Amino acid sequence: MVRKIPFFKKWIPEWLVKIILFMMTLPGITIFFLPLANINAAAGYYGCEPADIQFSVALFYAGYVGFYSLERRFFSFLAAKEYFLLFMTLQIMACLICYYTNEIHILFPVRFIQGMLFACNVNLSLSLIFTRLSSERGREISFSVFFGILICALPFNNLITADLIDSYNFNNIYKGAVFLYFPGFIFLAITMRHYRINSRFPLYKLDWESFAIFSTLLILIGYITVFGQEYYWLEDNRILGSTIAIGALLVLLVFRQTFKKRPYINLSVFRYRNFTVGLVILFIMYICRFASGITNSYFISVLHFDPFYLSYINIFNLLGLITGIIVACCLVLQKKNIRSIWVPGFFTLLMFHAVMYFSFDVQADEFNYFIPLFIQGLGIGLIMVPTIIYIISSVPLQIGPSAAATALAIRYLGFCASIALINYYELYQKSRHYNAFQDRLSAIDPSIKDFLHRQTMKLGGKGMLEDHAVKGAEKLLRERVNLQSQLRFAMDYYEMMVWMLSITLLLILLFPYLNRTVLYLKSKRLSPA
Repeated sequence: MVRKIPFFKKWIPEWLVKIILFMMTLPGITIFFLPLANINAAAGYYGCEPADIQFSVALFYAGYVGFYSLERRFFSFLAAKEYFLLFMTLQIMACLICYYTNEIHILFPVRFIQGMLFACNVNLSLSLIFTRLSSERGREISFSVFFGILICALPFNNLITADLIDSYNFNNIYKGAVFLYFPGFIFLAITMRHYRINSRFPLYKLDWESFAIFSTLLILIGYITVFGQEYYWLEDNRILGSTIAIGALLVLLVFRQTFKKRPYINLSVFRYRNFTVGLVILFIMYICRFASGITNSYFISVLHFDPFYLSYINIFNLLGLITGIIVACCLVLQKKNIRSIWVPGFFTLLMFHAVMYFSFDVQADEFNYFIPLFIQGLGIGLIMVPTIIYIISSVPLQIGPSAAATALAIRYLGFCASIALINYYELYQKSRHYNAFQDRLSAIDPSIKDFLHRQTMKLGGKGMLEDHAVKGAEKLLRERVNLQSQLRFAMDYYEMMVWMLSITLLLILLFPYLNRTVLYLKSKRLSPA
């Protein structure tokens, strides 16, 4: 059943409208994780560290999360057509700035603004789709399609940008993003009417204060999780000051939301047990989602795959994500209880991390990783959409937007936590293993003497002078030690993930309240989390 609402002219087919509205979110989703498509190329172009590129993604995410609740007021004030055209024009301008600049300090604020505009794009597109769907089935399929596109962004970006980044400067991908906006811009300008879902609501008493406090809090969380390990956490004044500021801002934010008549985020959502459980599951899932970054780093640094070849291997991860999303959507439509979805989802993630733990080696065939990558995508696809629907279904309809905003914030925290954990294991655990290997190496060790002798003879046989051949052999030994350190840090991280997923599975199986929430979307105008 489709309820006709005259946003578009009558001669536009209904199926085309829905496709276009979904496609409108694609450019924003593409530029969301675009810097992570090739983090080394991005760092080289901007002349910065890889951590700065991670922080630029965190800023985009923070803009999306922080502006989500305030954006609803602008959505009520402007007609859909002029709102679409306004934020699309601003997105095109932001992409052009990213294209023409190579200064990382200019990129940072622009990325935050892009996140705010992405919130406008997503909320309006999904709201228009939901108003055209009167059936619960259609709303759940729409949620699955949107979040399917979102969680496929990383492998999809790697696939479509690998050759472009290899052939041109990194900034050319923003030029490509500009051209992605133009077809939708022209289509909307021609086909949309000036129609409003609600009556015009004046833009007064905007809660800019809560927006500023919340956004600053999110930015600081992103800052300390990205740079904390590099700066040795609280030993650095910048991290210490940011931590103190986070505590103060959090107290101020909670105080404002508790006593305001119309809170920015209604904290009463935390009174519902199933809502809190859903947030914990979503947080754990997001940590698992970005663990594939360690696998990609292993492929490049140890197995020496080039980014172009890596993008093709990740097609299996992409296929797993799509399969998991389709299966999860079918299970939700069949009203399966959440336990029957979470258990296989987390079990497949547990399988992936356990298999990868035993698969890390200095030499390996790439086809050994096709099935594990598919399994990882399958697990994430199974968990993502049902968990978000579970969270929103756990609270009354009137505070659904606050539940959606909180779920979005938890996803951001999961993203930041995954970065912090990976940086900890990579910067601390890797160096610890490197030092341990060096302590055990000795020039009188027969195996070391044999390795240095063979490598010196090999380099000397290729025409290298004896002194240079000896130094070259020592350099090769250091590289071998570095590779072993890389493997050990990856194994340590995946071992930690195996224990975390095992505990999560045990709690899901033992928790008695998980089957008391019905998975369905009650609102026809519910914005996505």
